[in-house]
Amino acid sequence: MDTTTYQQLSQDYTRIEQVIDYLQTHYQEHPSLNELARSVNLSEYHFQRLFSRWVGISPKRFMQYLTKEQAKQLLAESEDLLSVSYATGLSGPGRLHDLFVNYEAVTPGEYKQRGQGLDIHYGFHSSPFGECLVAVTSRGVCHLSFLQDGDREAAFSRLEEDWPAAIFTLDHAGTKNVIDEMLDLLQDQPEAPVRLYIKGTNFQIKVWEALLNIPSGSVVSYEDVAIHIGMPGASRAVGNAISRNPLPVLIPCHRVIRKNAEFGDYRYGSSRKKALLGWEMAKADLVGAGNNMMVGA
Repeated sequence: MDTTTYQQLSQDYTRIEQVIDYLQTHYQEHPSLNELARSVNLSEYHFQRLFSRWVGISPKRFMQYLTKEQAKQLLAESEDLLSVSYATGLSGPGRLHDLFVNYEAVTPGEYKQRGQGLDIHYGFHSSPFGECLVAVTSRGVCHLSFLQDGDREAAFSRLEEDWPAAIFTLDHAGTKNVIDEMLDLLQDQPEAPVRLYIKGTNFQIKVWEALLNIPSGSVVSYEDVAIHIGMPGASRAVGNAISRNPLPVLIPCHRVIRKNAEFGDYRYGSSRKKALLGWEMAKADLVGAGNNMMVGA
């Protein structure tokens, strides 16, 4: 996608997030299409166009993806999903992330140096889920974060806190391709390996590795992840490791929800987590519908 398209989708997302926020407080009232449109100061016609441009399906269908019943169904279907995925290397029509995403963990010595001598290029970019700060090194992507209230200074400060001794260079052109890679990974359609450069404890990295096995449009519980890494009683620790994920979306922590089918918290807001999951499910549904039409022909 070109920059203009990303900017439009990013603007669309702002209103999508407002709608999801509205639904979280008014879901028991079963708001109509008109009420949803009015919540973002749009007519029904322009609201429909907004959704079509952002995700390609109707608002009603998108909201169905975000219900607890849908989450329950996905959890039921995902029983032992991580183990099966790891063993087969395939999931549905798309290939798993761990076949494409390579990562390189920071060594204890490198961690102690706090990024000393490391050249980090960074840039701010629009995406379908809001503006992002992306940072890369010669060894891979080391940071991705969503801006809160458009505050670039605060986002960059967090990056500096992670790598306090590094050398930073603003490089929009050199970091833009990460957004393309992010969207490809969301749809399990990466064109080339994406190398990640991350730092964390052995336990955190083991958890993040497990997340790479969750296919697009699927969800698992914190307990599922704990079982998969051989520590069935460590679901709370798994949650803490997930909350410290330095590369959201690239390492898909948004695909982990509570065992009771509640979507749970997210570092960048529960509305963004729901938007990510709904977008993935919608894209998977559209691909499936397309494949069915091709077969029928």
